[in-house]
Parts: sequence; structure tokens; C-alpha cells
Amino acid sequence: MQTQQNNAPLYSFEFYPPKSPEGAVTLQQVYSKLAELSPDFFSVTFGAGGSTRDKTFDTVIDIQAQGLAAAPHLSCVASTKANIRAILKDYQDNGISKIVALRGDLPSGMMSAGEFRYANELVEFIRQESSDHFQIHVAAYPEVHPQSESATSDFKNFKRKVDAGADAAITQYFYNAEAYFYFVDHCEKSGITIPIVPGIMPITQYTQLFRFSEMCGADIPRWMRKRLESFGDDKASVQAFGLDVVSDLCQRLLDNGAPGLHFYTMNQSAPCLAILDRLKP
Repeated sequence: MQTQQNNAPLYSFEFYPPKSPEGAVTLQQVYSKLAELSPDFFSVTFGAGGSTRDKTFDTVIDIQAQGLAAAPHLSCVASTKANIRAILKDYQDNGISKIVALRGDLPSGMMSAGEFRYANELVEFIRQESSDHFQIHVAAYPEVHPQSESATSDFKNFKRKVDAGADAAITQYFYNAEAYFYFVDHCEKSGITIPIVPGIMPITQYTQLFRFSEMCGADIPRWMRKRLESFGDDKASVQAFGLDVVSDLCQRLLDNGAPGLHFYTMNQSAPCLAILDRLKP
């Protein structure tokens, strides 16, 4: 099992670009609170087909201007080498040193994937263009990517990203710790030694969680689903149960060697802070 040698676990937090000036102010308040935890970095998502390119850039620069480490997401679907090259230069010129490199999703109605088909091609291109300037994080799927033909082909895709030059991986969120442990063991047996950081999704609303999980292929265990359904519209009970479940999951992951935790914040600080407050040092 992986361990974070001689160091406390590293935490990172993911945001999506705000859609309005008011949202930008709110997000600044959120990451200011989370900054008190001295996270490794804050990441900012990149819309399908680069649809939030400018907002992602602006948010990343705003975070970086506060003296905080920011890692923009960069997806290759519907992109060209020329525009990826331009984006990389902009980030280098602004002191950004971390990138989350993803395949991304095609926007609705768009038929062409562009010059890149897979994330490993993007990782390889980043290395060719900027050598070791960027620390590159890629996605991993302990429960298998929903569009993969099989678990075997999905793992091969992951290994190609590592071989192309990825420095670390962030997993899709999950609620079954065994899926993560098995995935990491499989990586180690296959000679993959990069840190694999569990992705954590706090539970605040059941309908939202169910919708996201359907889209991304994350499994909600039957016992969890039934308990959440039983709470109905009782938001306080959903949140209390979610805090218990996710805090226990995080503690188990850290106790068994996870190098840190990456939180899908939904641009909120309170759920993440509540979970981290429960974890043993």
C-alpha cells in the first residue's frame, strides 16, 4: 500500500469556475477558509470541449495571486495542439506549475474529438512542450471508467498515462474503500509507483449525489442508498449521515496508507472542513 513517507497527508480541493461576479466573491471566501489547512493545491475544472477555458484561467490566476498553489484542469477533447500549446505558455508565464490532465467530454452535438483522442496523448504533449515544468496529475478509476470496455482495458489506459509522464493520480470519488485498495495493489504489482490520491465527495444532497454518480459511474453501495432514501427531505439527517460515512471512509483510507485526500468541494468549504475536523492527526 502507498504511504506518504515522513509527512502528514496532503490535501487538495477542487472547484469549478464561478459563473458570475457574485460566485467569484463566494469562491474566494471558500478557498480563503480552506487555505488555513495549508493544502497542497486547489484545482479548477475545465468545461467540456474547453467551454470554461477563460473562466478556468481567471480563477486559477486569482488563486495563485493569493499566494496559493493552483492546478488548472486541462482536457484534450475538441482541442488542437496549437491551442493547448498556447494555454500551456499562458500558465507557464503566470507561474503555474501543476496541471490536471484529462481526456474530457465532448460537448453535446460536437462530433470531432480534435487532435487528441486520449489523456495519455495530452500528457505526452505537455512533456514534449514543457519538459518537467509542470507536475502532471491524471485521473484514475478504482471502480472502472463508465465508458471502458472492461476493467483490463481501463487499467491499460491508466498505465499509458503514467508511462507518458504523469506524476500523480487523483481518483474518481467512491464510497467503497476496497475498490481503492485493490486498485493501488494492482498498480504496485504492475510497477506503477506514483501517488494515487483518493477523490472524496462529501454528501450533502442525495438527489444531486445520485445524479452525479449516474453520470460518472461512481457506485453508491446499496446500504448507503437505502439509508439516504429513507431520510426523504430531511436534509439535516442526510448531512449528518453523510458526514459520518465520509469521515469514516477518509480515516480508513489514511490509516491504510493513502498519501492524501482530494476533495470535490462543489465550491463549498463547510462539508470539507467538517470531515477534516473529525480526522485523527
